[in-house]
Amino acid sequence: MIDVHTHIGRVWHGRPWLTAGKLVRWMDRHGIEMACVMAVENPEELHYYVPTPYILKSCRRHPDRLIPFCNVDPRIHNSSPQSPFRPIIEEYVEQGAKGFGEMLSGLPVDDPRRMEIYHVCGELKLPVTLHIDHLRGTDALGLPGLRRVLAECPDTTFFAHAMHWWAEVSADVQEADKGGYPTRPVVPGGAVEVLFEEFPNIYGDLSAGSGYNALTRDPAFGRAFLERWHRRLCFATDYLMPGQQCPIIEFIRTVDIPRRARRQIAEGNARRILKLRK
Repeated sequence: MIDVHTHIGRVWHGRPWLTAGKLVRWMDRHGIEMACVMAVENPEELHYYVPTPYILKSCRRHPDRLIPFCNVDPRIHNSSPQSPFRPIIEEYVEQGAKGFGEMLSGLPVDDPRRMEIYHVCGELKLPVTLHIDHLRGTDALGLPGLRRVLAECPDTTFFAHAMHWWAEVSADVQEADKGGYPTRPVVPGGAVEVLFEEFPNIYGDLSAGSGYNALTRDPAFGRAFLERWHRRLCFATDYLMPGQQCPIIEFIRTVDIPRRARRQIAEGNARRILKLRK
């Protein structure tokens, strides 16, 4: 299995640190071969700031297991007419970064500053991990902002994650769902599947309670969804701290779907996107 969304560092004050070594030992216990490790550089995450240099340095200790992602806040000051993002991100790529994220800035998902980063990542062939909820990477119901992002950045690959994104598996999504975990049966025709149909550059990151909830709130829908979109979904946990429960691991291993679909979700799509050797 390849996990496209993990972390190291400390989530909140008073919680235990998760080091790269602890993450790899946890992966060993759960049969996870490799994992993408997110950088967090947004001031909204006051107690959880894990800069790219720390991610790069930590992942170098486990080059065959950990895949470093880089980050930069889209609101950094720029007094020059040129983009401040490209030279920073290029330097991180030279140092080993393989993706960009997690994007946790409290801006609309299609904010022009974020769009500039998306374009740079597309040029550098870095997949971008988007967090979309009621506070970060915000969007209206139906995800029109994300639609604009996908249309204007066709060369950029996106992993979409978090509560609002996954609530949009259902066509009856409500404002309250943007920051929650709806339990209603899924109404067909949700924006997630509409965007999958229209845009080849968007993938679903199945991590955290939001991804698990999207698959289990309506079990029959969840199984059919996994089979239908097995080439557009990626196994992920959003593992943040020692002791965290990640029911998505056992769910993906045991859910009643065809073997080929399980293999694509568990590792195949990640290998293709991240250009990983078997």
